Amino acid sequence: MTVLTTTDAEGKARDLAGGAVRARVAACAQITGPVTSVYRWEGAVETAQEWQVLLKTTAARYDALEAWLTEAHDYDTPEIIATPMARGSAAYLEWVARETAG
Repeated sequence: MTVLTTTDAEGKARDLAGGAVRARVAACAQITGPVTSVYRWEGAVETAQEWQVLLKTTAARYDALEAWLTEAHDYDTPEIIATPMARGSAAYLEWVARETAG
């Protein structure tokens, strides 16, 4: 599966990506940005520049990745969205499973 999160600085995105891979809760992470996010927070519409981190993991490791992101992230309510992979290269998916085996 892929898991998306965002943060407000490129360095923080690099820390989240590298930390998740080192913790073996993600096999790979890609950083894109900056992106512009528009959202409602505490009653006001906000606009902010953010960096997206797309992490690759397995369904079996999702709970560990979510817990890791929640602890490592500095947002009060970090965006953590998981999307299952409908299909993928068998070799790549086997690599993801090996790298996140713990």
